[in-house]
Amino acid sequence: MDVELIAVGAREDVLRRIRTSIGTPAANAPAIEAEWNTLPREYNRVGSLDREAVLEMLDERLRDYDASVIRIQSGAVAETIAKQLTERGKHRLVIPKGLAEALGEALPAGFEFVVDEGLSTTELDSFEGVVTASTVAIAETGTIVLQNVAGEGRRAPTLVPDYHLCIVRAGDVVENVPEAMTRLAATASLATTFVSGPSATADIEMTRIKGVHGPRFLDVILVT
Repeated sequence: MDVELIAVGAREDVLRRIRTSIGTPAANAPAIEAEWNTLPREYNRVGSLDREAVLEMLDERLRDYDASVIRIQSGAVAETIAKQLTERGKHRLVIPKGLAEALGEALPAGFEFVVDEGLSTTELDSFEGVVTASTVAIAETGTIVLQNVAGEGRRAPTLVPDYHLCIVRAGDVVENVPEAMTRLAATASLATTFVSGPSATADIEMTRIKGVHGPRFLDVILVT
């Protein structure tokens, strides 16, 4: 018998057994949900720190990850964006749809902001950076969560350019992961990315290399 046919037959047999084992997802949904609800949850599901301590923790963790953090008051977002981009020497940037509306302020003049309309990776690579809002930030892990919504957009624009300027509002900062998961429950079906500082890895000969999986540089504007 042909080796390829044997391989295909074995694969189909494995898939058949898996389908038989899990059954029809829709039919099993109530049982799965019931089992999920009975799982013990003895970990901390709600934070204990006050608001300022939570913001300080996020600031500290982001800086530990080699990100830059700028804390500002509401109403100074556009001004701060302009200042950061100027200091970084960035002029041409890609942005998601609805960014200005998400920020509550018009974007600063003097820069070329191009709205992502399904740009290819080659086109995205021609930009100097990306500017986005965010859904939630987790202080304990120094993590910023992005979803495919207005002001945040697709993941590709936040992975290809070498620089990411992200705006985080203090009201969207939670202390721990369980709190973030609760917030994200209603939009769990959306594409979601968790960003903890600039892209970096030490997998290659234990040498830390930045920019392998995303931007090498991350600036966070924390709006309080």
